[in-house]
Amino acid sequence: MIAVLPDAAARRPLLAALLGYLLGSIPFGLVFGYLSGQGDIRKIGSGNIGATNALRTGKKWVALLTLIGDAGKGAVAVWLARTTLASNAAIDPGLAAGIAAFIGHLYPIWLGFKGGKGVATFIGTLLAITWPIGLAACGVWLLTLALYRYSSLASLNSAFMSPILAVGIEETRLGLAIAIMTVLIFLKHSANISRLRKGTEPKVGRKP
Repeated sequence: MIAVLPDAAARRPLLAALLGYLLGSIPFGLVFGYLSGQGDIRKIGSGNIGATNALRTGKKWVALLTLIGDAGKGAVAVWLARTTLASNAAIDPGLAAGIAAFIGHLYPIWLGFKGGKGVATFIGTLLAITWPIGLAACGVWLLTLALYRYSSLASLNSAFMSPILAVGIEETRLGLAIAIMTVLIFLKHSANISRLRKGTEPKVGRKP
């Protein structure tokens, strides 16, 4: 039997996903932590490589650059895929790259597949795929944080609302794609959810 290889257009989403995963795997929190002289930020606070834990280095610029880097890699992955790998395939290369960048952040090959929780990359990806949903997700995050002062709760609320907003604003297929990322965010926040239920989750501005 002769194997039938997908044509060039069908291969582009696969190439986009590979590109996105490699971009998403860049651990900006770890990089900036070392550049700041703090060392491995996985050894402080929550042990996470994201911006919230980077803030616990005591250096706000480390957290800011980590946030920009983590959000930016999702957005850049989408932009690169759509500008260099655009095709008439059923799967949008930009969406494939964005989801893969998000997965790369959660499970980076460079760190033994033990990465961050993906919220910044999630929002950066949403902003690049469809900015109204991305802005709405940011709004939900900021409002929840302002009301309750829990970064994890803000992240969970934002992730939960995003696929619902996607179905309402865009289309069901996009909502389902975003829902996949939402489920992964909830799985990554399982310990936070447990602490929120027990009332032991640290608020922003307090040490864990």
